[in-house]
Amino acid sequence: MFCFPTGCSRASCFATNTKGGQLADLELRHRRRARCEDRIRGARATGLRNLPLHDTAQNRVWLEIVSLALDVLAWMPMLALTGEARRWEVKKLRLRLFSAAAQLITTGRRRWIRLPARWPWSNVITHAIGRLHSLPNPG
Repeated sequence: MFCFPTGCSRASCFATNTKGGQLADLELRHRRRARCEDRIRGARATGLRNLPLHDTAQNRVWLEIVSLALDVLAWMPMLALTGEARRWEVKKLRLRLFSAAAQLITTGRRRWIRLPARWPWSNVITHAIGRLHSLPNPG
């Protein structure tokens, strides 16, 4: 990392044996590959390390559930989170957002989520829910 009088800048490099092409195209390809590898690492942490069941049909159902969870982990930061929270890894998302001890309350034919006031990431959760509600309805 290089620090200039105006602030710090991050410098990175990569080596390739690709002949020709623009530097911007090579860098975009490299960043896409790194994002794909991050998703694979997240999939291993989520449940694809070992198949937990003995029967093939049961493991097929397990893989479908894990696939849905991975889709949620891939789309939720892009659609619902902002700022630093968009770059949280699977473990941070699980600790900060998915393990919040919230209550689901039904009153007057409406459902409300009551988050603990002292949970440090309650505002991130409420902001994410608000962003998801503001998305256009696909149906």
